Amino acid sequence: MTAESPELPLAAAFPDADREQWQRLVEGVLRKSGVTEATGTAAEDALATDLQDGIRIRPLYTAEDATGALGLPGFPPFVRAGRPEGTTVAGWDVRQRHVHTDPVRANEAVLADLENGVTSLWLAVGDGGLPVDGLERALDGVYLDLAAVVLDAGADFAPAAEELLRLYTASGAPLTEAVGCLGADPLGLLARTGDDAKLRLQGESAARIAARCAAQAPGVRALAVDALPYHEAGGSAAEELGASLATGVAYLRQLTESGLGIDDACRQLEFRYAATADQFLTIAKLRAARRLWARVAEVCGASPAARAQRQHAVTSTVMMTRRDPWVNMLRTTVAGLSAGVGGADAVTVLPFDAALGAPDAFARRIARNTQSVLLEESHLSKVIDPAGGSWYVESLTDELAGAAWAFFQEIEGAGGQAAALRSKMIAGRLARTWERRSKDLAHRREPITGVSEFPHLAEAPVHREPAPDPIGGGLPRVRRDDAYERLRSRSDDRLAASGERPKVFLAALGPVAAHTARVTFAANLFQAGGIETVQEAAPVDAESVAEAFARSGARIACLCSSDAVYDEQAAAVAAALKSAGALRVHLAGKPGERREEFTAAGVDAFVFAGCDAVEVLSSALDVMEVA
Repeated sequence: MTAESPELPLAAAFPDADREQWQRLVEGVLRKSGVTEATGTAAEDALATDLQDGIRIRPLYTAEDATGALGLPGFPPFVRAGRPEGTTVAGWDVRQRHVHTDPVRANEAVLADLENGVTSLWLAVGDGGLPVDGLERALDGVYLDLAAVVLDAGADFAPAAEELLRLYTASGAPLTEAVGCLGADPLGLLARTGDDAKLRLQGESAARIAARCAAQAPGVRALAVDALPYHEAGGSAAEELGASLATGVAYLRQLTESGLGIDDACRQLEFRYAATADQFLTIAKLRAARRLWARVAEVCGASPAARAQRQHAVTSTVMMTRRDPWVNMLRTTVAGLSAGVGGADAVTVLPFDAALGAPDAFARRIARNTQSVLLEESHLSKVIDPAGGSWYVESLTDELAGAAWAFFQEIEGAGGQAAALRSKMIAGRLARTWERRSKDLAHRREPITGVSEFPHLAEAPVHREPAPDPIGGGLPRVRRDDAYERLRSRSDDRLAASGERPKVFLAALGPVAAHTARVTFAANLFQAGGIETVQEAAPVDAESVAEAFARSGARIACLCSSDAVYDEQAAAVAAALKSAGALRVHLAGKPGERREEFTAAGVDAFVFAGCDAVEVLSSALDVMEVA
């Protein structure tokens, strides 16, 4: 701009666009994709994505989707942050989990973590973790007034808490400077074990320890509201939030009835949520959790300052895979980023090999360095609520909060969290949610990289020392890769017994341009079940396919080509394969109008994008095992 020219914004040179114009552009793209009937709003709906909890993600958000005033960071309703400064001063708390049962080895790992970027420790103690009397050895050399310690002690939380408080006192630092969480969670233990025989006594112990912390160690929280059992049982984001609210309310009742004031009771709770690789859903979940808890605390009479929720985010175990575990590094990086952007006070990135057993030193180093990169190199903590103001994120936060509140009300209507767990109301709800999600996983509508998509059969398995078995008996623990892991295990058993994996012959028909896409699709599909794919260098036809199939050593086959080539060759090639002894013949592609003809010629099953991959692969393995 010169001194003589007016200062005009660049946008002034372009005409304003409206939603109708955008929809017309979408219509053009959809027509090229073969979706000719979608116009106007229908065109926009064609690009929408349905999530769990009845939430629909639209392709475009505008100022019309704004959700109203959000408040300021550090002030009710705390959507934007639990503290006015967010995590901008020192970053969030980098919290590493340790599951060693040997105090000496635990101490080595603890010190290595603290010397290399970790700022707090999360220790499994008691059944399945460190013995309570080994806690002192495990924490030898740890400055307890600098590094927060968080306990996960299950039924042993009372003796573990007493031991940690003793160690705080013995360290010589004032108890008022101690920070951490003693991890009492009677309802979480009920969810994990299904055993409520000592629930009342556990609640009384937790209340007694909370009163002591409030009076003597205000930086130490006595109770953890752990929502991970509900996430790990297959629950949705809203169900995880709703269950955490109901648990928090139950603890507030217990604490205030035992004599604590409502503000002190609120300050005795730390909430724990799962962070997944769905980054926007994780961001919205943490923001919605703060908003929801602020409302609960307000109704209970807490002062504005006491309504802020203390959050600990943990990368999801449900998303972690046992095959191609290296991909877990990418998943946990996205999840850790989401937790930080969502405003979590503490973040635990689980090591990439955590699903295989006890993580090794390399995996723990990668886990802590993931957070160091996010904090120190990406400067992720230097902005308060970086996703705030996004119409999409604000809308998602609002919808998720509404769905979570509805589930919370259902639990309260069923008599509260303990009653809903005893009656299996929560278990039934989570099971139905997981059943729906399992169908999406089986049909590969929710892909799993390295497992259901792009598997690598030749990769050597990764082995780790066995980890302590987690406590069980209550809600199940699920993983996204469960169904595919069972298929791959069947393939591994065949390899161990015979020296070979089960095989499928890919009968590529017609020119390369015609069959490449479906050969790639079929190879990806069958390898997801541990079935090795074999293909001739040159295309086959009805005359050559029998000999090629015999050379392959396979017992089943799959035709791969374009629809036009299928019209000319599929029936004859399928018949030739059956005559050559193929136990099952698949065809890559939807059956279309010639289903009956192809079936009569010998095609047993059709495989295509969106088919039930788990069923197809399981049936194929069944056929080969019987043979």
